[in-house]
Amino acid sequence: MKIAETVDEADFRQQVRAWLVANVPREPRPEEADAQRDFDVAWRRRQFDGGWGHIAWPGPYGGRGLPLASQIIWFEECARAKAPGHIDMFFVALQHAGPTLIACGNERQKSFHLPLILRGEAIWCQGFSEPGAGSDLAAIRTRGEVDGDSLVINGQKIWTSFGRSARYQELLIRTDPASSRHQGLTFVICDMSTPGIEVRPIRNLVGGDDFCEVFYDDVRVPLENVVGDLGKGWEVAMSTLGFERGAASIPQVIELTRGVEELLEYVASSTSGHHAPPFAASEIGAKLAAARADAAALKAMVHLMIARNAAGSEGSMVRLFLSELAQRVSNIAMDILGPDSLDRDALGGWPRHYLLALKHTIAGGTSEIQRNIIGERILGLPRGAKGR
Repeated sequence: MKIAETVDEADFRQQVRAWLVANVPREPRPEEADAQRDFDVAWRRRQFDGGWGHIAWPGPYGGRGLPLASQIIWFEECARAKAPGHIDMFFVALQHAGPTLIACGNERQKSFHLPLILRGEAIWCQGFSEPGAGSDLAAIRTRGEVDGDSLVINGQKIWTSFGRSARYQELLIRTDPASSRHQGLTFVICDMSTPGIEVRPIRNLVGGDDFCEVFYDDVRVPLENVVGDLGKGWEVAMSTLGFERGAASIPQVIELTRGVEELLEYVASSTSGHHAPPFAASEIGAKLAAARADAAALKAMVHLMIARNAAGSEGSMVRLFLSELAQRVSNIAMDILGPDSLDRDALGGWPRHYLLALKHTIAGGTSEIQRNIIGERILGLPRGAKGR
């Protein structure tokens, strides 16, 4: 496959580059949660006001309606300009909830929620995982009982990113008490200010509390907030995970590629003097060369997936390769730093990236789950005993 940029794409790249140069925030993203929220909201609003609310979303809802190739150009130029990171408090809204509503929501849901997201007025969180039902999503037990024109929800969710700051939640519940596994699930939009919701932050390895537990005690959600139909939540949730493992990986791939290049530049500049540090040894160079080649291969996989208009199972290949490569690259950075790796802010925060990368092979479906999907749905291998 030959990747060549058209004249129109080159012109679009120049427009993006010029706007980012003039508008990317000069101050770093804060560490404290409330300040992070204010920063992310302001940056999202600035993008919207500048006409860059979303490259690919439909125009009537505030997007530009451009092809995914233009979205890649946007992400590449954001990386070049060192724009605020792709995983901010709008990640779930932009990469999960919005695309799911575009694909599965009704017109009322789309016309109300999509503009709110793009204007920076609605942070979303995801209510999928539960204790005992993380990677095994079909085992969820949080229940919703139809009562008049509402669902009354009781149960618990965990690992809810941005739960303490979110205005809405994409929530998967079991509405048929007699059902099991994939049957009887329903996908709903839950207003996080609804009475009966309790959010408990979980502190992570770097001191943040983006992850949360969420408890539901007789929480009433209008039936009009159901996305799709009652009992059809599994199909909607698979759309959400398809976006997460497919197109949503694009900015992470580009950021990782940039990170490898930064490590190469650091090593090159540090070994050019007379007193070269220990990591000038060829072993580090070989690891970085392999990482650079793998990052290039990963980027080619993404371009191929886009060219074939594929996601779903093929997205699992990108997700698996990306998560394991991100951990490998952060391990290389720690080797380069040596004792300095104890400083979480050293070398542009690579020790912090190392700690955060530990979750990549677990969050959004473990590496084992991704391998099962690839083996069964792409390679045609027999299903494991649990899936029969």
